[in-house]
Amino acid sequence: MEQLTIVKIGGNVIDNSENLHRFLQDFTALSGKKILVHGGGKIATELGTSLGVEAKMVEGRRITDIETLRVVTMVYAGLINKNMVAQLQSKACNAIGLTGADGNIITAVKRPVKTIDYGFVGDLDEASVSSETLTSLLEAGLVPVLCAITHDGDGQLLNTNADTIASAVAVAMSAVYDTRLVYCFEKKGVLRDVEDESSLVPEIKAGDFEGLKEQGVVSGGMIPKLHNAFEAIKNGVKMVYIGKADELPQVNTNDFGTRLIS
Repeated sequence: MEQLTIVKIGGNVIDNSENLHRFLQDFTALSGKKILVHGGGKIATELGTSLGVEAKMVEGRRITDIETLRVVTMVYAGLINKNMVAQLQSKACNAIGLTGADGNIITAVKRPVKTIDYGFVGDLDEASVSSETLTSLLEAGLVPVLCAITHDGDGQLLNTNADTIASAVAVAMSAVYDTRLVYCFEKKGVLRDVEDESSLVPEIKAGDFEGLKEQGVVSGGMIPKLHNAFEAIKNGVKMVYIGKADELPQVNTNDFGTRLIS
């Protein structure tokens, strides 16, 4: 099976043009087929604030009312996505920027209201991702750049957690390629003390996840990130890494951030 690397980028890397330039250079240099998935929550929050739309978060997840949906669509699918694609083209990486609606690549279901109404937020299942369309793009020599916007098939765009998209895409593509999933952000990986870069947890097993949550080692936005990662491993993804964006080349030597294993 040919190798496919799916990289999710987020956090301060997207906000800082110098960091983003370096990351995209390293991403371009990765050998084999690859897919880039990105968020951009901080920029969406800043633009929303300037437009009078305040961000509302619960357990690291954004509440998406109709005004927020407009903002995140503009930022994720427009500003950030096309900027990344243009930069990748400048590095001779033939990228194509996409939402889930383009080519019907990712369909989602609006999250049902339970204790919290998340608004226009899309949840994914095992049938959400069109591996056939993504495979045809990859085989044509294109590098898909997927943003955190999906659709419901009935004309409604939905905001979907980019970590969830990366995990679902990795699971779908693992039937076609030998797939590894890499989450990149501004920290070295999962840290026992978020202020201490030397407190890296090099490896986490699925069985240790609940304990680390109870200890507070894993909290906030890291909870859905790890949940998605372990779901991916359970469903056929060979390896998942979480680490610092500017250390991406080290993924080839298996010496990158925190490794997640079953």
